[in-house]
Amino acid sequence: MAIIDVPGFVADLKDHAADHQFHVHDERHFVETYSMSQTWEVDLHPEQACGGPLDLRLEIEVDPRTLLAFEDQMLQLPEDAEPPPGFMFPLRFTWTLPPLKDAPDLLVLATDLAGVGGAELPLKVQAIDSTMEVTDSPERTLVITAQIELGLDDLFMHRENLCEIFDRCHEVSEFLLDRAPAWLDEL
Repeated sequence: MAIIDVPGFVADLKDHAADHQFHVHDERHFVETYSMSQTWEVDLHPEQACGGPLDLRLEIEVDPRTLLAFEDQMLQLPEDAEPPPGFMFPLRFTWTLPPLKDAPDLLVLATDLAGVGGAELPLKVQAIDSTMEVTDSPERTLVITAQIELGLDDLFMHRENLCEIFDRCHEVSEFLLDRAPAWLDEL
């Protein structure tokens, strides 16, 4: 049995998201058979956005080498010792919007979102332009990502505090939802 119950943590993460006004819609668990790396993906969105247009995916990646190295360190420590720091799992948030008819200026958007996410939730803004046919105009899709590192020592001791992160994620979601009608030309 693993020292850290990752599936249990993911279940707690979904409950925590619900406590911060998110609806959880789907969960996927992938296992890469060669390396045994695992990824959990959870689809969610703010309560007021059940009909779209914003999608938010939460993703946690589990590198088995990191988990095993942490367990090896833990087994060498006395029972009452603090767990070793420095072992991390990435937790990623990805917001997506459908193709936009009137896409925003990416630099302005990135600057505005930096103020919303703050230092706790650094955000990266990307745009993907796609063209279905050569005669069509390109369609722009926005993708906003944020990644934080989860310390395995904090997970082991149950002292991870993601309230501020989920509050920031909700603020980012509201920011995007407020502006989406103009970008989608739905006004």
